[in-house]
Amino acid sequence: MSDRKCGDAVHRLMEHDGATIEVLDQGSGPAIILLPSLGRAARDFDPIAQRLAEAGFRVLRPEPRGIGDSTGTLEGIDLHTYAADVAAVIEHHGAGPAFVVGHAFGNRVARMLATDRPDLVRAVSLIAANVGIAPSPPHVREAIRKSANPALPDAERLEALQFAFFAPGNDASGWLVGWYPEVLAAERLAGDRTPRDEDYAAGTAPVLYLQPDHDPLAHVEDAHAFKRALGERVTVIIVPHASHAAIAEQPTFIADALIAYARRTLSLAEAVDAG
Repeated sequence: MSDRKCGDAVHRLMEHDGATIEVLDQGSGPAIILLPSLGRAARDFDPIAQRLAEAGFRVLRPEPRGIGDSTGTLEGIDLHTYAADVAAVIEHHGAGPAFVVGHAFGNRVARMLATDRPDLVRAVSLIAANVGIAPSPPHVREAIRKSANPALPDAERLEALQFAFFAPGNDASGWLVGWYPEVLAAERLAGDRTPRDEDYAAGTAPVLYLQPDHDPLAHVEDAHAFKRALGERVTVIIVPHASHAAIAEQPTFIADALIAYARRTLSLAEAVDAG
């Protein structure tokens, strides 16, 4: 299948270690990689990707295995596998070192990539990140499963979505669609197979931590604890009136924060290279 245009992004396919990875490629300039949430697609980032591209960045969005035209085994894999997929995308497109942004589950992949392949990562951003050493509690996991289950009544799913993903007053109905339950299950198992201390620190990369103010999965105090643990390389910004679906609730705020941080980080890197 050849490259095809869809909106402002070009959809490209690349082969990697028995897998095929679909990549949404948009804009030009220094590379920003966007990694989506558990069981969801890279298209969730559409408004943010557009704003980043208009600001002078090349935005690459790999679709996880099982979504779109991305294929590859979902059996017996872990976060190292998902990180290797993203590493292959960065290398194939000559895009490293890149600013790697992970939303929710995607944040663990971003941190794993920074640990496994620090040569490919300039900085990392974590959005709505559960960085604790323990998995989400059972009642939260159940709400996520209900949110993604199209066999349930919309009213039941909306209640679960509102609890797990959206701040009070924010409309959760847009997330009734866009779920991939089989991918969700595989990604969850991959996360559970990977000890959390392996990806916790994101290697030694600078970290922008975008913390929603109403997130039942990832709490404000967790973000501050992460900064205390890792020190000055972590920058914490609180995302107002947002929960775990922050990129849908506050896309402009998040895009602008990413742009400002990317420009600052790029300037610092250029100063180091010149000095």
